[in-house]
Amino acid sequence: MTVQGVRWTADQVLALAPDTASRRAGSRLGAAGPWSGAGSSGEGALWGLCKGSGSKPYRTVVDLADVSGPAYKCSCPSRKFPCKHALGLLLLWAGEEGAVPRAEVPEWAGQWIEGRRGRTERKKATVSPSGPSSGPADPEAARRRAERRAERVTAGASELEQRLADLLRGGLAAAEQSGYGLWEETAARMVDAQAQGLAARVRELGAVPGTGPGWPSRLLEECALLHLLDQGWLRRERLPEGLAATVRSRIGLPASADGPPVRDRWLVLAQYDTADARLTTRRIWLYGTQARRTSLLLSYGAAGRAPEPALPVGLALDAELSAYPGAGQARAALGEQFAPPASTAERPPGTTATLATARYGDALRDDPWLDSVPVTLDRVIPVPDGDSWQLADADEDAALPLTPAARSRPGLWRLVALSGGAPVKVFGECGHRGFTPLAAWPEGPGEVVPLC
Repeated sequence: MTVQGVRWTADQVLALAPDTASRRAGSRLGAAGPWSGAGSSGEGALWGLCKGSGSKPYRTVVDLADVSGPAYKCSCPSRKFPCKHALGLLLLWAGEEGAVPRAEVPEWAGQWIEGRRGRTERKKATVSPSGPSSGPADPEAARRRAERRAERVTAGASELEQRLADLLRGGLAAAEQSGYGLWEETAARMVDAQAQGLAARVRELGAVPGTGPGWPSRLLEECALLHLLDQGWLRRERLPEGLAATVRSRIGLPASADGPPVRDRWLVLAQYDTADARLTTRRIWLYGTQARRTSLLLSYGAAGRAPEPALPVGLALDAELSAYPGAGQARAALGEQFAPPASTAERPPGTTATLATARYGDALRDDPWLDSVPVTLDRVIPVPDGDSWQLADADEDAALPLTPAARSRPGLWRLVALSGGAPVKVFGECGHRGFTPLAAWPEGPGEVVPLC
């Protein structure tokens, strides 16, 4: 960043885009042509005037100095953050040296920057040393609400157990004939029971029948995992606290990050969004260089809006993270940040394909419903395997197949091009469906390449 004297790459800028359309539009504005009056300060501020369809240019400001990540202001009518003009200004700054020269901050940009930074400082000053909240305002009322919800979840879990028993008694072949409506009805019942985690797994069950050869086996496996989760909830008092917390999380009960804050230099390994009709979920994988552990930041946004924060791959954070409860859980909450995110060439340590598989097996002991674990592979080569692809270990006779989702992403071809038949370091998610690559580094010197 400017405040550290290190520029971002174009990939890091485009990772901030809320959607594909913004990414394309921002790329077209990353040249000097539509811009006038562009400038930068020595304290992380960028500004410029971008020619639009109207008579007046759009005023665009970006503040890179905030520890929580970049902030944007533009006079255009777009409701996306960042808008295409902010992306274009950042791309212009990230390009050739001097494209956004040092200059005095104009009044219209300075007012917004000073006002925003002032609000941030006042907000920090009002947060108590023990955190934003010491607990619920009325502990007794909160306890009663939790008990009522637990009763509803228990009723839902008991009903779901009966429906699973009816399914198995009637035979799995009937599941294909009954159609998706029955599953959606069951999922709606779980939503009524305030067990969103059970509802999501029921919908996944409904999508299995008729999906190709072997679907009855896959359906039976998913039924077994759902039964195990049901039984874990119904017998939660007998479980170790860590496993009980994992069951509550998988059921869909809210939890707070209650682990002690861990300050570290966290490398941003991957960031990607998944969306449905109601919600956009952002996943950011971070690696602590001192703690030597990988943590997951989860954030949510209403459909059509990008969640916060946005942390492009290849940055490093000096920040505190607090872990969420649950055995084997990687999720954490981002706490105090002590400096703006900065570019870095540091890489996480890697492992072999064999040890990656063993790591996932070990993780299942703590969380049997875990789809995958974060893994960095050292010296692997992407190679075709019939109609699919795999990552072959260059130093041992082992390989990991890529997941169907990974094979359909453009990131696969970026990985193949980066490798060129030579070993590379790859970070991704390793699970029962295979390996999903999310970022890669060349074997020699070179920048990280995002794959998602």
